[in-house]
Amino acid sequence: MVWSMETAIAQSTWNGHSMVGVLKRVLVCSPADAGWGKRDCAARWQELGFRHAIQGDLASAQHDAMCRELQGMGAEVLTLPPSPELSLDAVYAHDASLPTDFGSILLRPGKANRVGEAVQQQQLYEQLGMPIFGHILPPATAEAGDMVWVDSKTLLIGHGYRTNATGIHQIHELLAPKGIQVIAAPLPYGAGPSACLHLMSLISLLDETTALADLAWLAVETVEFLRSRAYSLIEIDSAERETLAVNVLSLGRGRLLALEENKRTNERLRRAGFDVRTFPGTELSINGGGGPTCLTRPLLRL
Repeated sequence: MVWSMETAIAQSTWNGHSMVGVLKRVLVCSPADAGWGKRDCAARWQELGFRHAIQGDLASAQHDAMCRELQGMGAEVLTLPPSPELSLDAVYAHDASLPTDFGSILLRPGKANRVGEAVQQQQLYEQLGMPIFGHILPPATAEAGDMVWVDSKTLLIGHGYRTNATGIHQIHELLAPKGIQVIAAPLPYGAGPSACLHLMSLISLLDETTALADLAWLAVETVEFLRSRAYSLIEIDSAERETLAVNVLSLGRGRLLALEENKRTNERLRRAGFDVRTFPGTELSINGGGGPTCLTRPLLRL
């Protein structure tokens, strides 16, 4: 599927300081453009930490279903152009940059095969007229899956194997002069450095006062910090941890996008009053460890 960029290029507004505002513009990278249909790229599935050999056609169908849901909710969907610099992981478009009200911060992923994604996103942002606010430089590593805007002036950053202390410090140096507080959140060891465990693997903000959380894996200080900011926490069904139940994308106004496989957690969200839309993610999400928030790079929320 192809979406036009004309409207986006004509619109110069950007906004990166909310996880829960109404989603108006979002960047994605299709499995086809990330090389899922190319034999040499697909052959790297074990090396890159996928659970099983990929099925490109199924992944593309599931990605199309996700994009239809996004468009149906009123979001403009932009696609990252294909490039030989992209690997299978590029489909998880969230991680390579952090849009802010001052422009985009181009990050340096902790997974070596993903470093080129920031360059590709920069080229698109320049087409959109979005300024580049900063770059994360070696030896720093930083991935946006570790970054949660608690409010417009507070950025919580997970400190783990994908985002190191130097990366957090560089982001602090960029944002502190703009009045943004950057707070480090320790991440658990989990399955170790080869696994992808982001802060957003453990928590998703649903609205300004509610978060979905995997409480058993969150650090005590992170839970207490969120509660100090008056967040109420909905706990996932622990049996759905491996199918990425916590990975839910807020579309604003109480609307959420989740994986259809996590029926019990989704029902908890519905009982809490949220409008939960779903798409299938067996191949696109669960195989590679990236749910709706990972697959989307929000560029504009209102």
